[in-house]
Amino acid sequence: MAINELCLTWAATDDDLVQLTEPPRLQPPTTAVRASWLAAERADCEEQGSSTELLERAEADFGALVAVRQGTPFWWGVPTTILWYVSGEHYLGELVIRHDLTPELARSGGHIGYSIAPQWRRQGHATRMLAAGLAECRRIGLRRVLLTCRFDNEPSRRVILANGGVPDGRADGKDRFWISLDEHRSLRE
Repeated sequence: MAINELCLTWAATDDDLVQLTEPPRLQPPTTAVRASWLAAERADCEEQGSSTELLERAEADFGALVAVRQGTPFWWGVPTTILWYVSGEHYLGELVIRHDLTPELARSGGHIGYSIAPQWRRQGHATRMLAAGLAECRRIGLRRVLLTCRFDNEPSRRVILANGGVPDGRADGKDRFWISLDEHRSLRE
């Protein structure tokens, strides 16, 4: 998709149509997208029927939520980079890079996790966000990354395959894929 088409992407949020005025990009978490992050988390909790604990903490102190996600926190037992996919004041998604693999992550979880806010799905954002994330993985020195997704998550499977994912079986109900970063070039390159 050309940048001009990308800037014309629309999403429905709270019965309003939102038009992106600039191309989305990966960046460190920021308080500038508070309203749209909260709306995305609320929509995701409703869609998944999941706990609203994180949403409630973020509503109370969004700055604290952002602060713990900046830099290179040590999560899942490994150094981690957390990036948000943002266009202006609009939060579209999150990409998490785990710099190493524990035995558990090597089985299920992998180096990269990502999610797109419900109102921005099915528009190609996940494919472009993962491509940008792979460039970031190369920058931090990874040469090959493992991604996993639930065996029944066909949209995520297509995103991974579109970015060069090579299937490597299934573990714990999740399909495994490897992407070689020596061969991979992001959509921007």
